[in-house]
Amino acid sequence: MALAGLSAVFLFEMLDNSILNVALPTIGRELHASAVALQWVTGAYAVMFGGLMLAFGAAADRFGRRRVMLAGLALLAAASLATAFVTTAEQLIAVRALTGVAAAMTTPGSMALAFRLFRDDRLRIRATTVITTAGLAGLAIAPAAGGFVLAVAPWQVLLLVNVPIAVLAIAGVRAGIAPDDPAGLHRDPVDVLGAVLGTATIVLALVTPTVFVHEGAAGWRPWTLAALAAAGAVLFVLRERAARHPLLDLALVARPLVASGLAYKAAAGLATAGLGYLVTLHLQLAWGWPPGLAALGMLPQVVVLIAAGPFIGPFVERAGGARAAWLGAVAVVSGLAVYALLGRLGYAGVAAALVLVAAGMRVVGVVAAVNVLRGLPDDRTSIGAALTDTATEVTSGAGIAIGGTVLAAVFTGDLAAPAWSAQQSAQFQDAVTIAGLLLTGMAAALVSWGMLRARHPSAAAR
Repeated sequence: MALAGLSAVFLFEMLDNSILNVALPTIGRELHASAVALQWVTGAYAVMFGGLMLAFGAAADRFGRRRVMLAGLALLAAASLATAFVTTAEQLIAVRALTGVAAAMTTPGSMALAFRLFRDDRLRIRATTVITTAGLAGLAIAPAAGGFVLAVAPWQVLLLVNVPIAVLAIAGVRAGIAPDDPAGLHRDPVDVLGAVLGTATIVLALVTPTVFVHEGAAGWRPWTLAALAAAGAVLFVLRERAARHPLLDLALVARPLVASGLAYKAAAGLATAGLGYLVTLHLQLAWGWPPGLAALGMLPQVVVLIAAGPFIGPFVERAGGARAAWLGAVAVVSGLAVYALLGRLGYAGVAAALVLVAAGMRVVGVVAAVNVLRGLPDDRTSIGAALTDTATEVTSGAGIAIGGTVLAAVFTGDLAAPAWSAQQSAQFQDAVTIAGLLLTGMAAALVSWGMLRARHPSAAAR
């Protein structure tokens, strides 16, 4: 029951935005929404989700992981029900923002509670694999399922489906997970200023990539937002070092298992988002594939993400947790390098890159997350889970921003024009190679640093 409930939480996280994307044209027509409004229909969820995870992770460690998760699931059900009464784009954006808040309340707790269910690391790996497989299956079927639903029902049904998911999750968590033991909670006061600075920094970091993609590197707004995000990060670090009861104890983040796990997760987020963005444009714009064929072109990634689940546990048992994590991270970097160097030669190179990144991400997504929680005290597991998800969210945005900015800088003319000149085709291929190599270098730097941290004596002792 507990795993069913926690799997439902992760299913909601993966299903929510992806199933809605297919309905954006319909929503735009029915609600008379502008392109900017449609962007915020999905963007409001992502910003609230990524921006608030750290604060709610800290709150869950203090007030109870089960309690915060159940409150978030109740909010999810209420916000999803409100979709039935939406009549304007602004109302839908507000509903999506509330749904993002619910996701921030529930997602860190799903990993923290799964970690708490078992003391054996092998069972923790298996439990985490079950939960992530449920979510990835939802991510894979969401576009097709959304298209089918739109053929027979109004678009609101796509969000109302969250209601039975929330009910299933509430039932599983209540029946399968005992209330938090007060002795296992973190009793320090909440660092309100740290929470405000951390949330503002993450929100700015998530909004900045979108502005870079739309306005390019020549505009002043993206650089202003990037500077504000950097300043927020500096102020957050200074606050956490000075605070008597910090929101995030930086000494804990510096622990070898935690630091290496976060580095691997960040590299995987950077690679997966950056590669997905570039390949989608590559197939449809450079090679002229229609959307349906392009979706089939991404199928190797989907197949690996779902089918690899049963093999993760045996692989980790043979390789060991630390080695499995860095091997998965190396596969991610290798996939990016294959795409950067061979992707322009034909689909075989693209498919190989998709398979390598997906396989590496599947291992890193489970093993690195468990390693982060292993490296933290029992009363800090929720904020540890929030850290892993936040690292993935922020670097995913960075991966897209890098690809979009390089394309804007190298490609001349309208990227979406129906026919390119020979010069534009060459520029696109050059941009893809440059962006791929930049992403490879950044991911390799993260993985190398993670490997160095993982070799610290205190990590080897665990």
